[in-house]
Amino acid sequence: MYDLHIDTDVTVQLSDCCREDAQAVFEVLDHAYRLEDVVPPGQKEAPGPVTTVWTATFDTSDGRHEKATPPRLAGKVGVLLTGGYHAVGEVEKTLATGFDVESRQSVSGDQETEARLLLAAR
Repeated sequence: MYDLHIDTDVTVQLSDCCREDAQAVFEVLDHAYRLEDVVPPGQKEAPGPVTTVWTATFDTSDGRHEKATPPRLAGKVGVLLTGGYHAVGEVEKTLATGFDVESRQSVSGDQETEARLLLAAR
């Protein structure tokens, strides 16, 4: 199946944070863009330390583009953005309006880019 939103969809993965912080970041993005898909973290019991990752996909071309008052974060949030160059840049700008954003790494491909960020409360 061909995805017509391939250039405007951004997959957002949040890690190294509590559930409330993940929800807070997704709420900010949900005010700006149309939520395409959410993948809840697995609920399996693991014998050792486990990293939880929250994943959602947002369509940056079709949204409300409303400003949201960013909630306070309990700690820092690791973010991985994957998508088209322009779309990832738009999501980074939206996150920067409400959080302190530290760029960790950027990897560019032919059609997509990947950006690793660290968010903190202002």
